[in-house]
Amino acid sequence: MASWEQALDPVLQQGLDRVYTAAVVQVRHRGRAVYHRAVGWPDPEAAGEQVTTRHTLFDLASITKPFVATAFLHLVARTPELGLNTPVAAVLPEFQGLRPVRAYPHPLQPGYTVQPSRHDGLIDAAQVTFQHVLTHSAGLPAWTRLYTLEPEALRATVLGTPFAYPPGQRVIYSDVGFMILGWAVEALAGRPLDQAVHALVLEPLGLRATGYRPAHRREPLPPGAVAATEACPWRGRRVRGEVHDENAWRLGGVAGHAGLFSTAAEVAAFGQAWLDATRGHGPLAELLGPDLARQAVQLQAAEGPVRRGLGWALWSPAPRSASHPLGPRTFGHTGFTGTSLFVDPDCDLVIAALTNRVYFGRDSTPISDWRLALHQEAKALCSSLG
Repeated sequence: MASWEQALDPVLQQGLDRVYTAAVVQVRHRGRAVYHRAVGWPDPEAAGEQVTTRHTLFDLASITKPFVATAFLHLVARTPELGLNTPVAAVLPEFQGLRPVRAYPHPLQPGYTVQPSRHDGLIDAAQVTFQHVLTHSAGLPAWTRLYTLEPEALRATVLGTPFAYPPGQRVIYSDVGFMILGWAVEALAGRPLDQAVHALVLEPLGLRATGYRPAHRREPLPPGAVAATEACPWRGRRVRGEVHDENAWRLGGVAGHAGLFSTAAEVAAFGQAWLDATRGHGPLAELLGPDLARQAVQLQAAEGPVRRGLGWALWSPAPRSASHPLGPRTFGHTGFTGTSLFVDPDCDLVIAALTNRVYFGRDSTPISDWRLALHQEAKALCSSLG
């Protein structure tokens, strides 16, 4: 029988210098870390050759969303008057009023627009609940171009965004919705989002390396401590130690949809905490209660092969989906920079894979192929162990 190293080391090596320059993977099986490997170089262009270590920080990109969703669910669990069906406008009064349905810029194809659903008349923003936002069914556009706006216009632009379709009609992944969720967490917690996520999620779970804006921390980061990402044409430089997502950067590096940095070990610990919570034990079960934790990873909304929980992507029948090789109760999330976290309760498996795949550009095919290979090997070995 192959060991975890024999099964997964070749996958990591095959991706090196082709899919990414740096990667760290931690796998947990039955609550124990059985694999933890770092490969590559976090910043090949930097002076002096720095190797990737288990402590290297990666830009989590959209894996920020489950952390912010967890912060919100913690607030739901401790606030009697707050629920999943609470209108967003009850917390953010700016998010109200009648709005048109309009096309929006394509998030991955500059110069193209996404045509909205056909809808006559206006839509009342008061219809949108937090359940809609958490399941990406709020009717909000997937993306909007914020990074070209002046800072004072950002919040009003997002909170006043037109709809792309009526709430509850479709499931369309939306960064805009999670920007709004981040501001709702701030309002409910009475503190900035980075402080709220720390107090509501990171500190209770003992996640000390995870946080926003690593370059702004009190202790200077040594060279190579953070994996570099893309050579950003808009910023005119290679992105190092600052968030890759342009909109999150324009929002000061702290946003509900992107901005967190972490290590593979802490991302895996976060996934383990969620798995434990669904089974009624661990610190997250105490924060949320097992019923809410289980609800979050159960089907809440779907469109075609896309299936959503509360802040989580669920197992998809699409063969190219990262979750497809895993069990049918799998939940997880990916990040645009090349990061992923998936939890397979049936196999008692947690896979945290952090890479800097955008170092080589934005073609998603290589990282998709690599994730599939990693998950296929991990699942096969896990199944053979019984």
